[in-house]
Amino acid sequence: MVILEGKNVTKRFAGLLAVSDIDFYLQDGEILGLIGPNGAGKTTLVNVIAGVYRPSEGEVFFKGKQISGKKPYQIGRMGISRTFQVVKPFPGMTVKENAAVGAMYGAGGKNKSAKEAIQRAEEILEFVGLADKMNKGADQLSVASRKRLEMAKALAMNPKLVLFDEVMAGLNFGEIDQAVELIKKIRESGMSILIIEHVMRAIKNVCDRVFVLHHGEKIADGTVEDVLNDETVIKAYLGRRYKELTH
Repeated sequence: MVILEGKNVTKRFAGLLAVSDIDFYLQDGEILGLIGPNGAGKTTLVNVIAGVYRPSEGEVFFKGKQISGKKPYQIGRMGISRTFQVVKPFPGMTVKENAAVGAMYGAGGKNKSAKEAIQRAEEILEFVGLADKMNKGADQLSVASRKRLEMAKALAMNPKLVLFDEVMAGLNFGEIDQAVELIKKIRESGMSILIIEHVMRAIKNVCDRVFVLHHGEKIADGTVEDVLNDETVIKAYLGRRYKELTH
């Protein structure tokens, strides 16, 4: 079943065409990668899906229902959550309290008591490997742990679809491998995932399919192997050096 679909999605900012006529789909239980150079329109597309921006043209559907133009909180309560490229935990709050905010914001959140939200937060922090840090101040965490907290806040919303925006940026190889295993575990728990990432090591290890944006346009779409060997993608994004190192 297709859980997320975009048809002719376009977003303009005054005279700037940030995303142009994009078609995409994500199957239930699938991990779909979204890659491309900086400024390609990747985060803009995620912001359209998440309700931060209304598309200038085109439509986005979640579980067959049009969500274009809905507010972010409405989309969150329908079962879509997301992380942010720049990690900003709520200041002055513990790790557990940060995750509990996500639990009260997402699907079914308006009916949750504070006690239930805290319980959900504890479960999710255990799931992502932050149980031993849940009573620490969020601002005391390392970069890798802040990334995990960002994921925990999204997962606490009890989503069916998670949008991950560069959750591995700034991590070392060991931390990337741990994040890859966590993302696989998230999919196994019953969620679908759209992931923006520049770390090809991660894209190759977690994604079922990939599509590529360049200057706001989709230039490739298919299996990871086919896309990463596509000459247009190599020229526009990966570079000849990448091809030399991987062949």
